[in-house]
Amino acid sequence: MPARALRPADLAHEHGLSTQAVRNYEDEGILPPAERSDTGYRRYTEAHAQALRAFLALRHGYGHQTSAAILRAAHRPDQATMFRLIDQAHADLLHERRTLDEVAAALDALSADPAPTENSTAAMTIGALAHRVGIHPASLRKWEAAGILRPHRDRATGYRVYPPDVVRDAHVTNQLRRGGYPLPRIKLFIDHLRAAGDSPDLADVLDEWQARLTHRGHAMLTGGAHLATYLALLTERDTAAAKRE
Repeated sequence: MPARALRPADLAHEHGLSTQAVRNYEDEGILPPAERSDTGYRRYTEAHAQALRAFLALRHGYGHQTSAAILRAAHRPDQATMFRLIDQAHADLLHERRTLDEVAAALDALSADPAPTENSTAAMTIGALAHRVGIHPASLRKWEAAGILRPHRDRATGYRVYPPDVVRDAHVTNQLRRGGYPLPRIKLFIDHLRAAGDSPDLADVLDEWQARLTHRGHAMLTGGAHLATYLALLTERDTAAAKRE
């Protein structure tokens, strides 16, 4: 008995979408091409419905662009590309987890810095800060130009001086750069740290970051389950077609 044909409205209703959104997903290659009735109407199948479920679930963990590319690769079929996209997304997530660990460790180290009390509130020169962080002074100037660091100017000499809060920002920036983060993203994070202020608030920032990573990891698992179901439907369809030939 042939499977019941589904309309765009049937797929749309399940997810609270418009029928135009479903048609757009097909036009973008996120759904495989639908058969057409004699009057030109789209006729979808359970495979199309599952493809849509997979895409919408994947999108929470992988983002729209990567999720769309994964589904297009599944339709071609091009499993090498599909799994490469999936593997890269998981590698990116692991990379971000490691960066979070490094930032947390850097903040812990700064909190436990055994610097002498008399220097705890003293501003540092660009050379001293560069030596302490282990970078070239030109990097500090580059980070300043990007809006990440905000050194003061000595009134007498006009030279840059770095108060303790800017020293902290330099340490965190260095850790994020080592983790491969681009300067615009680092600026957003430093701005968040600067707005947070005290250590308990900084801990909240890191907790929120960890929660986002956890949520993304769960979303990847959920999306992967829907994708596996979709791939199984494609295999069943292809097997059935081969038997009919």
